[in-house]
Amino acid sequence: MEISAAGRLEVRITAADVGKRVSVRRLNDAGGAAEKFTDTVGVLTSWDDGVLVITRKSGESVRIPESSLVAGKIVPSAPARRRGPAASYEELARVASRAWRPVESEWLGEWELRASGGFTRRANSVLPLGDPGLPLDEALTAVRRWYGDRGLPAYVQTATGAEGTQELLCAELERRGWVREVTAELWTGGLAPVADRAEGTGVVLSRDADEAWLARYQRKGVSDVALRVLGSGPSVWFATVPGEGAPAAIGRCVVDGRWASFAAVEVDPAMRRRGLATTVLAALARRALDEGASAAWLQVEADNAAARALYGGMGFAAHHAYHHYREPTDAGTGR
Repeated sequence: MEISAAGRLEVRITAADVGKRVSVRRLNDAGGAAEKFTDTVGVLTSWDDGVLVITRKSGESVRIPESSLVAGKIVPSAPARRRGPAASYEELARVASRAWRPVESEWLGEWELRASGGFTRRANSVLPLGDPGLPLDEALTAVRRWYGDRGLPAYVQTATGAEGTQELLCAELERRGWVREVTAELWTGGLAPVADRAEGTGVVLSRDADEAWLARYQRKGVSDVALRVLGSGPSVWFATVPGEGAPAAIGRCVVDGRWASFAAVEVDPAMRRRGLATTVLAALARRALDEGASAAWLQVEADNAAARALYGGMGFAAHHAYHHYREPTDAGTGR
């Protein structure tokens, strides 16, 4: 917090600082017997009608009455990660997009509109990577029309918590009634430590997702569209640990330059806690290293405690959060 020469806390931010990363302290329960303060750090996404909105790294928006401010200042962007590979948000967003390609896509300025018959939100959402080339309301109208023509709800994928992410866009979407339905995190880490975690023996690697692999995949009834998405990417590998009937474990990896992505790591519930997920990841990591990759990324749901513990133990850490916003339902239109 900023402290004046007289030792007093000061508010050194104004509405002109919207879009900057700030730290504020506010007074809670002002009428109580004891004063209580709350500190909030994030991007100042609006300051209107006496209310500040600050978007935290997680994507949560915090509304703060201007009258409750005790102190505030602009703070530097989040420091670079001290471990694992350095990467910008834009680099990771583009790499992640190449690892899960939609069946159909079209560009609106620097926004990519993606559709795949409804198979996963990532393959059926807008990826905004810059200026759409239109005022926001017009761009969102065009987005809704494009998805409506395909019988799909409109989603916009955004990110928060790293330099160059989209806290302001999140705030604008929420202001227009778009609803955040899903939040997860993209984690990064070194590839070699993953390969060193296990021998990776007993894992069969293939370029195609065969019937056995699909039998273990959590999304049942996979269509031709889904198979096209699963098989997309610069260099795709599917890992299988054979079992009785369906495989004991599976995984998917896409190698793209220095990056390897891990996804679809599934283990037979009866075979969990035997290190099979680690074995699958190690085998895929070795193949990715052979192809020249050195870093890895993966996506983790916020409430998946087991996955977070596994990947954290391998040296992965969160780089940024990402969110899917669904179009508002307009009264009388059914959408």
